[in-house]
Amino acid sequence: MPSLPACGSQSERCFRSQPLLLPSWLFRPSSFSSGLKPLTTRSLRSLSAGASRLPRQKGLQLRPMEDSENQTEVILLACGSFNPITNMHLRLFELARDHLQETGKYKVVRGIISPVGDAYLKKGLVNASHRVAMARLAAENSDWLEVDDWESNQKEWQETIQVLRYHHQKLKHSYSANSVEDARLPNRTTRKRKRAAVSQLPVRMNQPKRKCLPQLKILCGTDVLESFAVPNLWKPEDIQEIVSKHGMVCVTRLGNHAQKFIYESDTLWKHKENIDLVEEWITNDISATKIRRALRRGQSIRYLVPDSVQSYIKQHNLYTAETEDQNAGVILAPLQRYAQEPVKD
Repeated sequence: MPSLPACGSQSERCFRSQPLLLPSWLFRPSSFSSGLKPLTTRSLRSLSAGASRLPRQKGLQLRPMEDSENQTEVILLACGSFNPITNMHLRLFELARDHLQETGKYKVVRGIISPVGDAYLKKGLVNASHRVAMARLAAENSDWLEVDDWESNQKEWQETIQVLRYHHQKLKHSYSANSVEDARLPNRTTRKRKRAAVSQLPVRMNQPKRKCLPQLKILCGTDVLESFAVPNLWKPEDIQEIVSKHGMVCVTRLGNHAQKFIYESDTLWKHKENIDLVEEWITNDISATKIRRALRRGQSIRYLVPDSVQSYIKQHNLYTAETEDQNAGVILAPLQRYAQEPVKD
C-alpha cells in the first residue's frame, strides 16, 4: 500500500500539486463505480466547501469546539480536616471541575487533597497519619485527584495561605524545571544548510506554545465563606491574598446564602469575579461530623464513605467515644494565635 508523504519531509512540497495517492482497494468495482479519479487537493476543497453549504436541521445548533490552548489550566486545592474523608468531599471536586470546564474558559488538570496537621487542635481530630491514609484510599480510583501530606507533616499549624504559597512555589519550580529540560533538547532538524529553511519551518509550527502556570484555586464549601466572619479565625490580609491572587471555588447547598456572605464582606465583594459559586442541585447532607456520630453509636456508614475507608476505620478502631474527646476544651490553633496579635484596622 503506498504511504502518504511524511509531514516536514522534502516530498511535502510536492504534496499540494500532486494527486493524493489512495490504496488500490478503494477503486474495486464492488465498492465504487468505475471511472473514479484520484482526489486532488482542489477537489477536497470543493467537497469541504459543499459540505459547509448543506442545509441544517431547524433548531440544531452545533457547539463550537473549545480551543484548549486558550483555556486556563486550573488546579483545585482543598484544605481541611478530612476527619474522615467522605464521598461528599470527593463530589466537591467533581462538581467544581464540571462547573469550571462548562464555562469553556478553564481546564481542570488536577485536584489536591491536603489534610490539616494535628497541631490544628480540633476536637475529635484523629492522628494525621490515619487521615492521610484514608484520603489516599479514597482517591486511589481517581485519575486526577492526589493527596499531599506536606501540611499534615508540619509540627505547627499552617494557615491556608501558607499551604497555597507552598503549592504555588512547588508548581513554579516544576514548570521551571520542565522549561529548562525543553531548552536542552538537541536540534535534530538539519544536516545540510540547504535544507535548513525547509526542514525547520514545519518543526517550529508543530511545536506547542509554552503553557502558562496553572491557576491554583481553593476548593471549599459555604462554611468556609461563613468562617471568614468569625473573629480571630482568619487574618484579613490572608483572605485578601487568597481571593485576589488565587481565587476560590465554593460549592453551595440549597438554602445557603453564599451571595449574601460575599455582599457583606468588602474584601470578597471587591474580588467577587475570582469567586466561583457552584450550586449543588443534587442535595447531599453528608458530613464528617455525622459520620463520626454514627460510628460512635455503632451505626453503618456504608455508601457514605468509600468502602476502603470504611474498612480502614474498622481495622484501626477509629472514631470512638474516646477519640471524640481528644482536644476537648483546647482552644483551636488559629484562635490561640490570632487572639494574641494586635487587631489591624
